[in-house]
Amino acid sequence: MHEHTEKKFKILIVDDVPKNIQVAANILQQEGYQMAFAQNGKAAISQVQSNRFDLILLDIMMPGMDGFEVCRQLRENPETRNIPIIFLTAKTDAESILKGFEVGAVDYVTKPFNGSELSARVKTHLSLKRAQEDLLEANATKDKFFSIIAHDLKNPFNALIGLSKLLLNNYDGFNDVKRKDFVQMIHRSSEQGFKLLENLLDWSRMQTGKMEWQPHEIDLNIYAFENISLLNAAAENKNIRLSSLIAKDTMVYADANMIRMVIRNLLSNAIKFTPEGGEVTISSRQTDGYEEVTVSDTGIGMSEEDIGKLFRIDVHHSSPGTADEQGTGLGLILCKEFVEKNGGKIWVKSEVGKWSEFKFSAPKKEVRGQGYLLLISPLPLTSYL
Repeated sequence: MHEHTEKKFKILIVDDVPKNIQVAANILQQEGYQMAFAQNGKAAISQVQSNRFDLILLDIMMPGMDGFEVCRQLRENPETRNIPIIFLTAKTDAESILKGFEVGAVDYVTKPFNGSELSARVKTHLSLKRAQEDLLEANATKDKFFSIIAHDLKNPFNALIGLSKLLLNNYDGFNDVKRKDFVQMIHRSSEQGFKLLENLLDWSRMQTGKMEWQPHEIDLNIYAFENISLLNAAAENKNIRLSSLIAKDTMVYADANMIRMVIRNLLSNAIKFTPEGGEVTISSRQTDGYEEVTVSDTGIGMSEEDIGKLFRIDVHHSSPGTADEQGTGLGLILCKEFVEKNGGKIWVKSEVGKWSEFKFSAPKKEVRGQGYLLLISPLPLTSYL
């Protein structure tokens, strides 16, 4: 599991009495939570539909739609059913408490509030929610890992074994041209298997916290040209023009090895999905204390539906390239983790049949907060990722 970044939990407080909201907010504000407020059930549901909350404090007795009905509707919606709901209530009879649990509440706090009790219960359920999310992520990670080992890692080895056996058994019957074709196919399969193995090892080190993060000032120009040199042969095989527009001394504050792998994976991905005669370009621009890097191509593009599957560990999404190149999608998952580890964001723009742009941001310099490294990105992380 990767370590948690600093996160302010967001809590919605719902009560028809403004004074009750104020009291609860004053108690929780001391814990550093972000808060939003609603004074009736309809407004609460509207807020939850347009924002993402980590926990809801919900009054039971409200005019119109009471807290029981609000809770019931939120539990029926797949997008909101996992948000923990704590009832705020002056009703302490067993029947009301039982009904609250039946409609989906995880706990209740009685009015008037005891500050320590409210704070402790909120903290407990936020911790449980985080633990549940970690468990789901761990299961998805495990499933993805075994899927790659069982299927994708086996493919290049099947090709290697099959091709080398065919060449070995019929070597004298093939002419030099045919033998060279077999050697090239074996070489491509070897490169594919090695690249996948490298990504698997990097990913596993990232998940177990064994990959050290060593940020310092680096020049993006150097890593762009380094990767272009490395991938130029693959581009030339498809007659693709591969170029960099990143100027010298384009400095960012990040881990060199991680940024190197991000650029390599994005350029390799662009070459994979660009047909013969196309172009792949890496460029950058400065924006609000960050360097925004763009890897653009004149490739086959992606639909909104496909974009939504990228960078997700819980969704297996891999398409063959324009020359039938194979992959697992693991490289893009690594890109997301490495970019976010360095305080940036990654996102995609594309038009089917025309082009794609993979963009990521990296901070221009180290920004320190109170006692910890604070990396703040002004760029939105779209739902595409």
